[in-house]
Amino acid sequence: MSKYIISLTLILLPLNLLGQSEPIDLQKKDTVEYKEQYGLRVGADISKLVLSFVDEDYTGLELVGDYRLTHKLYLAAEIGNETKTQSENLSQTLLYNFETTGSYIKAGVDMNTYENWFGMNNSIILGGRYAVASFSQTLNDYSIFDSNQYYNQEFLAGAEPGREFTGLTASWLELVVGIKAELFANIYVGMSARLGFLITNKEDENFPNLWIPGFNKVTDGSNFGVNYNYSITYLIPFYKKSKKKKEPNPQ
Repeated sequence: MSKYIISLTLILLPLNLLGQSEPIDLQKKDTVEYKEQYGLRVGADISKLVLSFVDEDYTGLELVGDYRLTHKLYLAAEIGNETKTQSENLSQTLLYNFETTGSYIKAGVDMNTYENWFGMNNSIILGGRYAVASFSQTLNDYSIFDSNQYYNQEFLAGAEPGREFTGLTASWLELVVGIKAELFANIYVGMSARLGFLITNKEDENFPNLWIPGFNKVTDGSNFGVNYNYSITYLIPFYKKSKKKKEPNPQ
């Protein structure tokens, strides 16, 4: 019997020594795992919906969306349609009244510059868009003044009330700064400010583009325009990626 015990001891001894040769971590770090959701976030600009109800001279709808590529990078886009009626007056006298209607699309990227607390998914966004718009303008009414009243009679040469100017287009670059916060599970609210710079602006020689859908007011002598966005979106999750957080070593 003692012979078998001695043989078993000789077999197990090298395995025991091998196990003891590996370093022992006396201060193991605990990790907490969190699953980040990746997917498509879609929704609408609620400010345009509200303005459509309260302003009889405006109707608009903008759909927004983004798709998460990495931890911080998103593909983003907006598509919309707007109709706006405006008047220009001189000394309380109508110069002209016109209506602009058309559609636009914007596409680009957003970068989340905010480092969330563990388990949160909010964003402070810095991004960019390339945008194009196609639209028309209808001259509803106007008045002709002589030169003594500082009005250029060639501005609407040959135009008649009710005339429609079609085939108008514009394109611009847009700088986007904004925030998005998770209000409830997978439901986000956001707001952004957009500074646009016109690249192309095709207009009729008798009537300039004074307002462009998606760009807003066109300022005489400047290619810059300002726009805003207030959105509510829903995240459609496609898959999840693990994100681990190391806990500090106990002292």
